[in-house]
Parts: sequence; C-alpha cells; structure tokens
Amino acid sequence: MSSWSRWEIPPELVRKAEEIETEVRPYFERVAAIREYNQLKVLAAMQEAHISESFFGGTTGYGYDDSGRARLERAYAHAFGAEAALVRPQISTGTHALAVTFFAITRPGHKILSVTGAPYDTLHDVIGIRRDERTREHRLKLEMRGLRRSETEMSAGRREKVPLTPGSLRDWGVDYKQVDLLPDGNLDFSVIEAALSEQPEVVFVQRSRGYHDRPAVTIDVMRELVRLTRRCSPDSIIFVDNCYGEFVERDEPTEVGVDICAGSLNKNPGGGRAVTGGYIVGRNDLVLAASNRLYAPGLGRAVGPSLGTTRDFSQGLYLAPQVVAEAIKGMIFSSAFFRSLGWHTNPAPDAIRADIIQSIECGSRERLIALCQAVQAASPVDSLVVPVPGSMPGYDCEIIMAAGSFTQGSSIELSADGPLRPPYIAYMQGGLAYEQVKLAVLLTYKALTSGSESADGNETSEIVL
Repeated sequence: MSSWSRWEIPPELVRKAEEIETEVRPYFERVAAIREYNQLKVLAAMQEAHISESFFGGTTGYGYDDSGRARLERAYAHAFGAEAALVRPQISTGTHALAVTFFAITRPGHKILSVTGAPYDTLHDVIGIRRDERTREHRLKLEMRGLRRSETEMSAGRREKVPLTPGSLRDWGVDYKQVDLLPDGNLDFSVIEAALSEQPEVVFVQRSRGYHDRPAVTIDVMRELVRLTRRCSPDSIIFVDNCYGEFVERDEPTEVGVDICAGSLNKNPGGGRAVTGGYIVGRNDLVLAASNRLYAPGLGRAVGPSLGTTRDFSQGLYLAPQVVAEAIKGMIFSSAFFRSLGWHTNPAPDAIRADIIQSIECGSRERLIALCQAVQAASPVDSLVVPVPGSMPGYDCEIIMAAGSFTQGSSIELSADGPLRPPYIAYMQGGLAYEQVKLAVLLTYKALTSGSESADGNETSEIVL
C-alpha cells in the first residue's frame, strides 16, 4: 500500500509528483549543498561557544549570570559572522525585534532610508506611516491594476490627514523616506545612489518579499548595496530585516558588511523548536544599544531571564539549516507543480532563493480557498479545521489563512494565506518536513479535480486547471 493512499491520493497523481521531483532534482541538490555548508557552520559556531548541557537549566528573576544565554549568543554571533548577538525570549515577534533595533540606532532628527520600498504592514505603525498615506498608496495600486475603487476608499482618500501613530519613530522625530523598487521588483540603484547623497543615518533593507510579488533580496545584491552605501554615505548604519531569510544562502547579511540585522525565532533560526523569541546580531556597539533599549540603559545584556528556553533555542539553531532546507525543497516542488498546471508562481523553480516564501497566483477564489484548505488538511496539528474566508482589520477584502502549527504564528512551519481578490495570490511558507508540503500540494490538486464542495459552499468541479 502506498503511503499516499492514506489520503486517497490516486496513483497517477503520485506519478505526476515523481515526474516533477525528477525535473527539480538539480535544484534540490543545490539546496542540499547550501544546507551542508550552513549545518557545518552552525556546528562549528556551537562548538566554538562551548555549548554545554549543564547550562540548559536557565535563569529566572533578573537573569543575572546566565552562562547558557551568554554561550548561545556567542554561538549566534559566530554563525552570523557578527561581533555580538542578542537572543532573548523577551523579544516576542520579528516586528518587536525590528522596532527595538530601530529605536536603538536612531535619534530625533535622524533619517531612515528604506531601499526596498514600503516595508511589511506591521512596520507601518512602528515607523509612523499614517493610515491616510496607506489609503492613498493602496488606491494608486488599484488604479494601476485597473481595478475600480469603492465609495469607501474614495471617501477615505478625501479625509483630513490623521495623526501619527503615538510612540512611532516619526512621532519621535525620526524622518522616513523610501526608494521604490523597479517594475521587476529589484533595487533601483540609481535612485538609491541619489538618495544616499542626503547621508541618511540608517539604510533599511527588507530581505523577504513579504506580501509583495517581488524577488527577495539576495546576498549578492546586498554586497552591491553595501559597496554603494560605503562609497556614498560611509557613516550610514545598514540595517536588514532578516526574517524568512536565515540559512537560505551560504552567507548572512552581517557576513557581507551589513551593520546589524534582526529576526524572529518563530521563523528560520528557531528550527521549529523555539516557542517564542527573537534575535539581533551585528556590531557590538549597536547590539549593546539594542539591549539597552529592550531592557534599560545600564542593564543591557546583563539581565533578561532565559526561563528554561536555552535548550530549545540551542537545539533550534542547530536544526535550522536542515529545517530551512526542507522548507525550500517544499517551495521548489510547489512552484514546479503549479507551473505544470499553467499557474504563475514566484520564485520560479530554478530561481536563486533568498527567503522561504512562495507566491502562487491561483487565478480564482475557488483555487485559493482549495489551496489553503489543503495546507490545513496536510498539517500535523488542527488538520480537522477547515479555514474559510473572513474579514480582518486592516484589509480591504476577505482573507483566508491556514496554519496547523505546534507554535502559534510559527512561519517556519507550513502555512498559507492570501487576500480574496484578483489575482488571488496565495503566500505559502515554511514546512518542517518536505513530505508535508508535497502532501498539501497533492491535496490541492485532488480537491480541485474531485468535484468536492469547498467549505464556503462553492462547487469546485468545473475549475479548469
């Protein structure tokens, strides 16, 4: 009996999957080579830091004299090619890690230059991008795509400017400017060079694509940006949002000249073991400033109880290269499989990847719903849950989300979501095991060809693949 028969996957679909795997084998081999390099790099970092089981107990209270925490941060610094690291359970999200860093390295009157266009939505309030500015930006995007504006959107565009978000960077007196990406989604180096003439204190890079259909920023592109910044604005701090990008390539941003980067342990570096936490790595003075911001000036890295997380954080770091490789293999297979059906995917199966996110242009409401429901059905946790579209604050349309993860919000575990509007793009990421991602893809195909009814009541039998 085939292992796939448990989910009633027909033999011809299994054979189709095997054909796809044969096609993408060279790309899997490239992923395996990167995994091997990063696995040995992390192993060497942990050995150099003298990680010991005797320090896994952790601390409570103030967290003074936490040798396990100090050794783990030493391992992180070594693995990321940085001078210092801050790895703490008190950092609850990637946005939190980024906000701590932003406030640590800026002062009133300073300027932040984002060279990757508008940041991820959760950073809008951190920076202080007003709601009316977001409405105007969204309206322009709709017009460019030829979509009709609703009366609500048009009336929102006529409102008076709303106040800045209290406590945001702009509210604190920090200026913000951005250089939009080129139409193909790449960095506009000519405009960046002109913007650097203003000598911004911080040059910000969002490595991942986020919810944009653009390529993630590769390490090679980052090298070019570092060279340009050092030539045009040598005193600028280069700060990278490294979420979703750790261990995807051989080098990390701080290994190619970036001053500081930050991310979440619920993503790649947590290896599926960390149940919370975030990290900041980079120049020693900047990491110290971040620790003072996270806790209090004068306390810095000396406090912060590990609360028994050191074992999972350490094991997660050790497993991260393997887990990231599994996720990337899953995304490559997904991209190739859906392309074989004529769907648009980004990145393409053969693309050089810099994050673990795969966008899949489903082309219809039914396909997007089917894909997300299949991801949920393929999960080890909450597989009986059936996700349905719903309204969410901050979105102008219905959203559907799927995630059957051991840790809430864990993006290194397989999840998928997307807005219910044309072109109906699903954003899939993660996957602790390649086979789970493969199963989700096959269940999607099975649902769309079986004539079953989706949970929102829409018949799927007439969907053309």
